[in-house]
Amino acid sequence: MKRFLPLVNIFATIIALTVNVLASALPLNGKNTGAISDQFMVLFVPASYVFAIWSVIYIGWIAFSLYQALPSQRDNPRLQRIGWLYALSGVLNAGWLFAWHYELFPLSVVVMLALLVTLIGIYLRLDNGRVQVSATEKWCVNIPFSVYLGWISVATIANITDLLYYWRWDGWGIAPELWAVIMLVVATALGLAMTLMRRDVAFLLVLVWSFTGIAVKQAATPLVANTAWVMVVLVALMIPLGVVYRRKIVAPAFS
Repeated sequence: MKRFLPLVNIFATIIALTVNVLASALPLNGKNTGAISDQFMVLFVPASYVFAIWSVIYIGWIAFSLYQALPSQRDNPRLQRIGWLYALSGVLNAGWLFAWHYELFPLSVVVMLALLVTLIGIYLRLDNGRVQVSATEKWCVNIPFSVYLGWISVATIANITDLLYYWRWDGWGIAPELWAVIMLVVATALGLAMTLMRRDVAFLLVLVWSFTGIAVKQAATPLVANTAWVMVVLVALMIPLGVVYRRKIVAPAFS
């Protein structure tokens, strides 16, 4: 079955891209993805322009799909280690859109968590940030999955927040503004961990992009907006740290 996996991955990319396009073009269930999100009065939500990052993710899917199908990559051990996880991620991505558009919000969180776990599995199997690879493989494999994981990490927090709002959770009496601050701090701590363990600049750039969007969107809530700007600065300061210490990574790619 291994020789058919590249074709399966391409098919999974086509499915995910098709569903994503239809979600906006139709739209699915007659509802726009962003419009559904606006139903939730939560503060861990970025400005609408931030979702343009999906264009970058789509390009990453296409780049990976084409690269892994090249004859020269047929025996690439890093790609083989991914196994069926990429195909699964495509199905989960499409499944999330159906759950979200049909307002099956508890199911959407389950699917989103499954997607996050799948992407973490891919990331760890690739050993991103700890092996030396060619420039082509870096742009077609490493960076696409770093960006995708970074965005889904943020999106998972937002998705769970939406569900809690949907369930009318009172936040244990803690103000929504404070919960937004807590989530920003947690996401920033995740960025620090990725800096120290993986030197993953692409992941950090996704956080900067997301936090900036939250600061813009929540400008009317000073505590949240100001905290988001502070986190933008903190994460931005981690980027040169990741670049400088990246040269310490000397392990060759799997052979």
